Amino acid sequence: MKQPRAWQRMLSGRRLDLLDPTPFDIEIEDIAHGLAFVARWNGQTRGDYAYSVAEHSLLVEQIYRRMYPRDPVQWYLAALLHDGPEYVIGDMISPVKSAVGPEYEVLDQRLCAAIHIRFGLPAKIPAQIKKRIKKADKFSAWLEATQIAGFEVAEANKLFGRPDPEIMDGLRIHLRPPVEVRRDYTARHAELMAAMPSAV
Repeated sequence: MKQPRAWQRMLSGRRLDLLDPTPFDIEIEDIAHGLAFVARWNGQTRGDYAYSVAEHSLLVEQIYRRMYPRDPVQWYLAALLHDGPEYVIGDMISPVKSAVGPEYEVLDQRLCAAIHIRFGLPAKIPAQIKKRIKKADKFSAWLEATQIAGFEVAEANKLFGRPDPEIMDGLRIHLRPPVEVRRDYTARHAELMAAMPSAV
């Protein structure tokens, strides 16, 4: 019996097998493009543009740098790429991910490993670093929730934790066209790759 097609043609021309991805079929331009058009919060945010996963990823990396300014650049890159798989599997709010079950997590992990290897990171990020990125991610979610997603501060504090005011000082969310976000995501990735000890 013929197996159903599991690959997707990317704009770069690559064929990415979603069930068995390889680093050879990962391109940053595809990731940046996809993430710039994937809306966070299921699109339920204020403004004339969707708040994209690419914009969120830039914010998480910025927060991570503020929190851990002495960390090696590879972990800043890991923070930027933390939602990388969503360029092909989309974004779901946490309660839905839990309801979908472990299959989503397995798919996410396979894609994540391929992305990490492609850009010179370990397939599996160390637990301590993953925890730090998650903390920056929650701070970002708090900012998004209170500034554009209609949450009261008290509710956001309960769901995401109260962020350090010093870390969050001056951070504001500005919604903008996907093309601008895509450009900035790609540029930031290039900066981090150039600063890596052994860029690929």
